[in-house]
Amino acid sequence: MSRSTDRSATGDCPSLPWRALSATTIFGVAALCRSFLYMCSRPEINGLESFLELLESRQDVSRRTRGLLTGIDPLYSTEFPCFCLIAWRTSIADMGLIRQYRTILACTMDDPIMWGAIPLRWNFGLSSSNKRWGFGSHDICYQSRPLALFFTMGQVLPTHRLAHSPHGGLAQPAVTQAIRLLSKGPFPPDPHLPPPERQHWSLENICVDPFSDLPTAYTTTGIDSHLAPSAYACNSYSWVHIFPEGKIHQAPNKTMRYFKWGVARLILEANECPDIVPIWLEGFDQVMHESRGFPRFLPRVGKDISITFGKKVDSEAVFGDMRRRWREIKAKAEVASPESRNLPLGVLSDELLHDEEAIELRKEVTQKVRDLVLEVRRTRGLSDEDPKHGLAETWIEEGPQREGKMKDESWSFQSRVQPCSLLQLRRGGIIRG
Repeated sequence: MSRSTDRSATGDCPSLPWRALSATTIFGVAALCRSFLYMCSRPEINGLESFLELLESRQDVSRRTRGLLTGIDPLYSTEFPCFCLIAWRTSIADMGLIRQYRTILACTMDDPIMWGAIPLRWNFGLSSSNKRWGFGSHDICYQSRPLALFFTMGQVLPTHRLAHSPHGGLAQPAVTQAIRLLSKGPFPPDPHLPPPERQHWSLENICVDPFSDLPTAYTTTGIDSHLAPSAYACNSYSWVHIFPEGKIHQAPNKTMRYFKWGVARLILEANECPDIVPIWLEGFDQVMHESRGFPRFLPRVGKDISITFGKKVDSEAVFGDMRRRWREIKAKAEVASPESRNLPLGVLSDELLHDEEAIELRKEVTQKVRDLVLEVRRTRGLSDEDPKHGLAETWIEEGPQREGKMKDESWSFQSRVQPCSLLQLRRGGIIRG
């Protein structure tokens, strides 16, 4: 393909063909998922009207003053949310990727099917500014070029899981991109710049805009290359969706695991504290339960599915003091290490990453987010959890088994991830000691 530059590929938005392909991907998936939700399941949707009003208020990018962060406790989730076609089997098999398809489908029933509750008009049009961005496991969603292109078009950030990749953890580029998406952009992709030859499209480098010569790519490993969404002004104050548990956890009493601390970075480090909407899901574990038999790769139809949107949180009232304390911690670190003063947004110095006070603050913010989800859980008539369920140390006691049926009757799945050691958890900022 020629390297001709489309004039629409500016710092305001990607090229028109890129936006068209992304819009087609998102709309097609949304249509399939809405069909599955309403034609193959028995859905119960609560609080959708207020959530749609919030989306309506965010239609004009120029009038936004903060990003939007939605977070759920799924009873069926992967390390990070992914975006997939649930009826993609034929095309995947034609490409010789049927095993990849089975892995992806078995791991991605919450997102995007839950968004089938949103009317299709919200997923129509070339603008990506009011469509959600999510995280997708790099070792699953980006393991081949066709999959990488598909998930890139579906607005999924390639995310490395610490238990599977040395590139994982709190400071990885995907988290930086998410922080910038929740802020007022555009932002140059530094310091995560790929090699110069990876800034431009080729058959080996398909996750960048082929109709632009602008250096808007970033890398997650030093050798890969992905279009940086935060490099475009149209993605200022975007909507980012997260699965804070970061692991499938199907418990009969609908309890939650501890939340990952990357959630805290999104709230503390964005330019303005994002609007936050907690969401509670039920029934997706029955659509693709870990104990299911043949055919494992097919979702089960006729199941009861419940999606409950919580009210928009007064984020300044809840997290304002924590953000103030973060600024104080950051100021002290910059005095101690002047070279860290000019770090780009979303990039942490080693001092800030490992500072004891910063770690405790991240734990506090993450626990507060978990409490917000628990409040929505209570509206479903579920009893309160044991507070110990919110601690990482509690789940370490599961022992070396990371898949299958656990001692507490819950089911777990790691998606080809090897059991992580205590050393890996400490390195990733999950536990200390």
